[in-house]
Amino acid sequence: MKHKTIIEPFKIKSVEPIYMSTEEERKAFLEKAHYNTFLLQSEQVIIDFLTDSGTSAMSAEQWAGIMRGDESYAGSKSWERMERAVKHLTGMEFILPTHQGRAAERIIYGYLGGKGKTFISNTHFDTTRANIEFSGAEAIDIVIDEAHDPALIHPFKGNMNTEKLEKLIVEKGAENIGAVILTVTNNSGGGQPVSMQNAKEVSAICKKHHVMLLLDCCRVAENTYFIKHREEGFENHTYEQIAQEMFALTDGAAMSAKKDALINMGGFLALKDSAIAEACTNLLIITEGFSTYGGLSGRDMEALAIGLKEVFEPAYLEYRIKSTAYLGEHLHKMGVPVMMPIGGHAVYIDAKKLYDHIPVNEYPGQALACELYLKAGIRTVEIGSVMFGKYDENGKASNIGKTSEVILNQAIDNFDNISNQEKLSFDIKDFDLSFVKGLSYEDGLSTLVDFTAIIIYQSILKLIKIEENEKLLIIACGGGRKNLSLMESIRKRLPKNISIKIIDDYKIDGDFIESQAFAYLAIRSALKKVISYPNTTNVKKPCTGGILIKNY
Repeated sequence: MKHKTIIEPFKIKSVEPIYMSTEEERKAFLEKAHYNTFLLQSEQVIIDFLTDSGTSAMSAEQWAGIMRGDESYAGSKSWERMERAVKHLTGMEFILPTHQGRAAERIIYGYLGGKGKTFISNTHFDTTRANIEFSGAEAIDIVIDEAHDPALIHPFKGNMNTEKLEKLIVEKGAENIGAVILTVTNNSGGGQPVSMQNAKEVSAICKKHHVMLLLDCCRVAENTYFIKHREEGFENHTYEQIAQEMFALTDGAAMSAKKDALINMGGFLALKDSAIAEACTNLLIITEGFSTYGGLSGRDMEALAIGLKEVFEPAYLEYRIKSTAYLGEHLHKMGVPVMMPIGGHAVYIDAKKLYDHIPVNEYPGQALACELYLKAGIRTVEIGSVMFGKYDENGKASNIGKTSEVILNQAIDNFDNISNQEKLSFDIKDFDLSFVKGLSYEDGLSTLVDFTAIIIYQSILKLIKIEENEKLLIIACGGGRKNLSLMESIRKRLPKNISIKIIDDYKIDGDFIESQAFAYLAIRSALKKVISYPNTTNVKKPCTGGILIKNY
């Protein structure tokens, strides 16, 4: 996509002054905000790229609608106009207004979720995941493999992996699937679009297994632009027609209207099933407000109804998408690693590649966000290890992934070379996780788990010499025992006469036992007694575990 000049297809009738801060001032602002760009005051920011959510300037028609706003508690004219607009777009019978998208998420996922339930998405947004997990349910992402390579050019990198979808539904049991959620565009995956073909395939799988399909449609208009210009057969469709066709494939939709409805506040939940709608309406009333306003003023509902129409205007969408592409492609030409192709609402920079000297657990994305603000007063947002860092309870994520046997064998060979250098013990410097770079999160975890299991398995065989007819039981007490995926990987590699169990199987608190072991070592160190020897850990001379420091 080549562009020289982008002209806004609208007149700007109002301006707001911006304070032009100095770098020295911004340094002080950033320190006071504890290097969290969310804590910066708006007046301290020159260019604000934190989000487009609720920050849109409204149109002349929307401002006119605000003046018409009917603030009646029940059955207002503004509600009727909003309801008509949403029904026209989604084709769904039951419309629940909410003050913003996450309120709609809270209602629908609170109702559908709960312990034992699983939700599957191309990529859950952070508030979506939070609402799902708050209910006790599990949220799983299965975007296509191509999406994990930022440099790869693919027209629809937001697509869901349909092969994994079918497999997960079968494994978890259709009755345990709360819903399948298709996010358009895929915000957490770089603002990448989802094709109509992929939506149809996902819909067919859901219908086959009688699983509910929901559309997270906060940027559905942007998604229609990519379908019209990239997917065969939609060249002559209007953007609104494309959106309507996608909605028709689903059972419901949740929208943060602060994005593609071009308003400052608002959202909605749209549903086809009357029973689910009734249950959600009850939740709406006790959390948001009455069913005909749901936390919105009449003025908000007027602006929302108008915005849903105006966002599909071809001139606006052309300007919106090409403006983003213009910035992203110029950065790409300058050598800045960006997510390709450029998405809809934002340019995503690959901070891990840009700052390849900063480990992931030291947050390269946040470092970049701070530097952009410091140097130019630009506020951006990190969407990576800070926002989406996961706690992999019991090794669940690794179970979803697939181990790369080629990478695993290479890693083992490299480790064997280290271990052959007369080493008796290893520390963090002996391990390098770079070998799993490029793999998806789940595949990377699966490969790491198997790598760890093989090292432990080999060590067990080295340390323990038993005859074939002898039996041995090993009881695991350390923190690694909680990773059930790791334990299973070790278990399946051991000879049949060696079994391994975790101490908790015997109704003994493993954490308590581990704390006692560390306490024992700490006491020995405090008494200046030796805990490490040359023949066990390769230290130069017997030594304690460190120096006791009093902090009181």
